[in-house]
Amino acid sequence: MAICDLCMAQAKKTSSGKPHESLEKIDEVRIFPGKKPRGFEEQDYQCQKCQAKFTQSTNKNDLAWTLWQG
Repeated sequence: MAICDLCMAQAKKTSSGKPHESLEKIDEVRIFPGKKPRGFEEQDYQCQKCQAKFTQSTNKNDLAWTLWQG
């Protein structure tokens, strides 16, 4: 299935970008503790239109939104 336009735009968002209206959380948030301020969180989302999957990360060394293709 092709990736929808909303998901293509989502993949380019920065860390302050919120999930678009068709993205829903699919798993529990993963918390990676560390010495402050180095801890971070990851959350998985799936688009209800095109079924694309994303991971949102607060880690400063990762992309804010990672689009998983497989």
